[in-house]
Amino acid sequence: MHSTNTWEQVDHYISERLIPHDAVLEKVLATNQQAGLPPHDVSPNQGKLLNILAQMQGARRVLEIGTLGGYSTIWLGRALPTDGKIVTLEAHPVHVKIARSNISLAQLDGMVELREGDALEQLTQMKDEGVAPFDLIFIDADKPNNPLYLEWALRFSRSGTVIIGDNVVREGEIIQAYSTDPRVQGVRKFYDLLAEESRITATAIQTLGSKGYDGFVIGIVKN
Repeated sequence: MHSTNTWEQVDHYISERLIPHDAVLEKVLATNQQAGLPPHDVSPNQGKLLNILAQMQGARRVLEIGTLGGYSTIWLGRALPTDGKIVTLEAHPVHVKIARSNISLAQLDGMVELREGDALEQLTQMKDEGVAPFDLIFIDADKPNNPLYLEWALRFSRSGTVIIGDNVVREGEIIQAYSTDPRVQGVRKFYDLLAEESRITATAIQTLGSKGYDGFVIGIVKN
C-alpha cells in the first residue's frame, strides 16, 4: 500500500472529490506538457492549497519566484481580490512565452506582472524601483539559490507576510550532509538560514503524491 502508485491514486482521489474540473487549468497543464516544459508544476491539490493559503492570508500582493508555465500563478491569482497583484519572475524565454499565453487564457493579464530575466537581477531591480512589500511569497525556482531567494523574500516582506518554499525534501536527500547535488545543498542552506533567522518562524511538511516524495516550508515573518 506504500507504493508510488498508491500515492498517485490518493492524489487523484483527493482531486476528484475536492477540486472541481476546470477546463482552463487542465488546458494549462496540457499546454505545458505539449511545449516540453519540465514537469515541475505543482499538483492540482497543491495548487489549491496555495490558493487557500492566499485566501486565509487575505493576500492582495503576491510575489512568485519561478513561474514555469504559470499554473501556480493562476491558482494564486484566483485567490486575490480584483485589485490584487502578482509579480512573478521567470528566466527562461520559452517558459515566459507559454506562461503569458496561459495567464491570458485564465484572464489574469491585468493582475499578473510577469518579469523576464534572472530572478536575482529582477529582485535587485525591484529594490531599486522601490517595490512595496508582499503579503505572500512563493519560492519555487532553482534550488541552489534558495538561500538568496529567502533573503530577498525577507527584504520584500512586512510583519505577517507568509513565505512558502516548495521542493524542500527532495526524496529525503536533504538529510545527506555531504550530498554533491547543488540542489540538495541549496535546500539545506535554506533550512540553515530559516533556523538562524530571527525575523521568521517556520516549519516544513513532508508530502507524498503524484509529485513523489517531497515537501514544503511555510513560515510567517515576525515583527
